[in-house]
Amino acid sequence: MEENKQYTKTQELAYELKVKDVMNSHLVTVSPNATILELKEILRANRISGTPVIDKGKVVGIISIEDLIMCLTKGEMDTVVADRMVPDVKILHPDEPLVHAISKFEKYGFGRFPVIERDDGRLVGVITKGDIIKGILKKLEICCDEEEKCRHRVSYIFEDIVSDKTVLSFQYNIKSKDFNRAGQSSSQLKKSLNRLGIQPDLVRRAAIAAYEAEMNMVIFTDGGKLSAAVQPGRIKLKASDSGPGIPDIEKAMQPGYSTAPHWVQELGFGAGMGLVNIKNCTDKMEIHSKIGKGTDVTAIINLDNSRKIKQTEK
Repeated sequence: MEENKQYTKTQELAYELKVKDVMNSHLVTVSPNATILELKEILRANRISGTPVIDKGKVVGIISIEDLIMCLTKGEMDTVVADRMVPDVKILHPDEPLVHAISKFEKYGFGRFPVIERDDGRLVGVITKGDIIKGILKKLEICCDEEEKCRHRVSYIFEDIVSDKTVLSFQYNIKSKDFNRAGQSSSQLKKSLNRLGIQPDLVRRAAIAAYEAEMNMVIFTDGGKLSAAVQPGRIKLKASDSGPGIPDIEKAMQPGYSTAPHWVQELGFGAGMGLVNIKNCTDKMEIHSKIGKGTDVTAIINLDNSRKIKQTEK
């Protein structure tokens, strides 16, 4: 088991923030019929390095300053944008977690992504790596003061309560395929743990693990329950569903392995890192699954590193 696992506030915010929180909604676009010379003026006037190509209100391509430079080199300034744009446009949705955007930037190496509304396909923004950095820095500034106010340990709460056993329990109902609310329960849990005064780095780990468990239930099951029990010395997370079960747990634990249908992956979900991230964020994880019956995922986060949880403990 890994010890002293650390997750930064930046990593936590990548799960908490949505694409819409950092995207640039000031839209600058170009027509596919515009010339490269006209594109040059649009990029210069707006001080941008690329833009979506819009035809009849829909995104049909994307063109960047690299394409412009290529045309300058070849003397093709009268060429129209449609002949130089990239027509196979990869997009993001405004309600996607920011971590999905970061993953796509790493995967494709693009400079920007158009942000499209799920319902009507309308362009609502553009996101760049710079937008992500600025958005996270702004949020970090806001969060800094809040964390400074929550430095007392959760153990004090249990010391003030007289009982043979004290457990603070939180439970959330997860609805299947509800991508608009996906991540809301783990966000609520995070707020509750913060209010208890649990150390910020431990809250981050719990929030990421809870988010991944929640998303797995949204994507793969008919819904389920996400619960957290805060006890002296530990946080116990449990995700239970009555879904199809996991045929091969060992294979499901491999990074990048996913059985999510294509349409789910097109929405930006189901990257095959859910169980892996839960394991990486916690001190102990157990999976019990039966085909056609459902799956229980239990994970433990130690609140005190000097108190180790035995592997035989349930």
